[in-house]
Amino acid sequence: MRQNSNNLTTRKFLIIGVFVAVGVAFLAKLFWLQVIDKKYVAMADNNALRYVTQYPARGKVYDRNGQLLVFNEAVYDLMVVPRQACKVDTLHPFDTVEFCRLLKISKESYIERMKKARKESYMKPTPFVTQVSKEDYAHVAEVLYRYPGFYFQTRTVRHYPQAIAAHTLGDIGEVSPNELEKDDYYKQGDYIGKSGIERSYEKELRGKKGLKVVMVDVHNREMGSFMDGELDRDPVAGKDIYLGLDAELQAYGELLMVGKIGSIVAIEPKTGQILAFVSSPTYDPNLLVGRERGAHYKELQQDPMKPLINRAISGTYPPGSTFKSVIGMIAMQSGSITPQTVFHCNGPGSLPIKCTHHHGSSPDFANAIMNSCNPYFYESFKATINNPKFGGVKKGYEYWKDMTYKLGLGHTFGTDIPYERPGNIPSREYYDKMYKDQWNAVTIRSLGIGQGEVLVTPLQLANIAALIANEGYYYPPHLIKCFGDSTAIPEVMTTKVNSGIEQRHVKVMKDGLRTVFSGPAGTARRYEMKDIPQCGKTGTAQNPHGNYHSNFIAFAPADNPKIALAVIIENGGYGATWAAPIASLMIEKYIRGYSVREDLEKRMMEGRITYKNER
Repeated sequence: MRQNSNNLTTRKFLIIGVFVAVGVAFLAKLFWLQVIDKKYVAMADNNALRYVTQYPARGKVYDRNGQLLVFNEAVYDLMVVPRQACKVDTLHPFDTVEFCRLLKISKESYIERMKKARKESYMKPTPFVTQVSKEDYAHVAEVLYRYPGFYFQTRTVRHYPQAIAAHTLGDIGEVSPNELEKDDYYKQGDYIGKSGIERSYEKELRGKKGLKVVMVDVHNREMGSFMDGELDRDPVAGKDIYLGLDAELQAYGELLMVGKIGSIVAIEPKTGQILAFVSSPTYDPNLLVGRERGAHYKELQQDPMKPLINRAISGTYPPGSTFKSVIGMIAMQSGSITPQTVFHCNGPGSLPIKCTHHHGSSPDFANAIMNSCNPYFYESFKATINNPKFGGVKKGYEYWKDMTYKLGLGHTFGTDIPYERPGNIPSREYYDKMYKDQWNAVTIRSLGIGQGEVLVTPLQLANIAALIANEGYYYPPHLIKCFGDSTAIPEVMTTKVNSGIEQRHVKVMKDGLRTVFSGPAGTARRYEMKDIPQCGKTGTAQNPHGNYHSNFIAFAPADNPKIALAVIIENGGYGATWAAPIASLMIEKYIRGYSVREDLEKRMMEGRITYKNER
């Protein structure tokens, strides 16, 4: 009996001990939660705390020489927490009329904005009025304590000190619902790169957000950091970016293009970096900043001259006679012609392709390129796709198309240039369908002189010029030169692309393009400079909607090219009328730093072309 009694006593104390231990554990945990671990205190005090996102400074953008192109200016977003804003305060009633007057909005707008904020979140802060100027901020901030639930949050917007390169630099705008779904970094009201460099390098430029937790009193006034800033984290600024763009050359190109529709694209051949990226008409990038961004965007969108279109990459044009450089190189590479090959030309009476020049009846390659002989290059194209080694015209055409692809045509380059269009090199299947399998070199003869279905962008044409300047290779055209923190740029931009054309054939073409400036009958001989040897090719492309397009490709100096470019002037007429002199002036500006041909410069800058939409 005594042993059983002892066992019961032992069990009793054991059970009591377990309960005591559990109780002590709970008390200890409670002590930890309420006294030691402030995190839970913070959670309990949410109604008295404000969690303010600290937005980082967006990375600045410089040109290749360190000139500042884009920097940040402070603005203020008025935030609202609907739950707090809806509290009834009999001592300090919310004066909606006065509040609307301060913000320069209507009462209807106030109601609509509040509805939107409630729909977004009743408990969390939501942008109410964005991008308030410094002046308006000063007037509102001093009386904001009267309006519970509202507070200001500092933001930055972009500013463009030189007001150039709008299409290249791009713009930022409020994040869309679709963009919110794709990346949880953003929340409603955040800004994101919408176009240009801002879009391509959004993740690098945006940096990382920080957080600041502040205490506020019942009057909506900040009382200082919570827990001495233990829960705060500093924002990380975005990376600075240096572009290959030359700001002075870009500005000069934009001046030359005033009153004209078209594009100038200039490339550094040895790197593929874009030196100038001009699309005309253009606009001041500062217009797409601030609270008036939407109104200005609508005005630009409705402008009949379409200034928002980046014609350097979105404009697709028949290349005209500039395409003869492509035709000639592929014909030589395929073994279909040699530099000594002669084709007959009867001038304007030639068929099936007419010639626009009088240069003798039997030109060789050098004479044909200097005089831009249409029949010669049609016959070169015909000889290529009819070459017996391919086993038929259709297989010959597939070879020719594949070679144009290697030269950078018919596809995008896949670098840091958003919204680039691929142009068009028609496929064999396209012609099979169009002509019900019955077609030959005569059927598609227009391709031999850069007409018909072939379309290129100014960027692609400039790359052809760079390829010839390099005697057979190119680096994919791109905008970035480097990051400010020395982060490596994507490999695709530093990888040399072999065109598939042997250097000896490209050298023949390069020598031929030299005669376009230096030859006695060269189509651009009027723009030759004795101290800066240039190479180029004029193009006069048929345009079904008006006058010919004036086209030109060029590079210089001939022996050590530092710049390669393409110029397209819509409805500009002959290639030598507008595109060639503008290209030559761009070359001179980049290499010499200024132009000694003041009369030519003045004529190009003051020249205007009348377009249908302006009449």
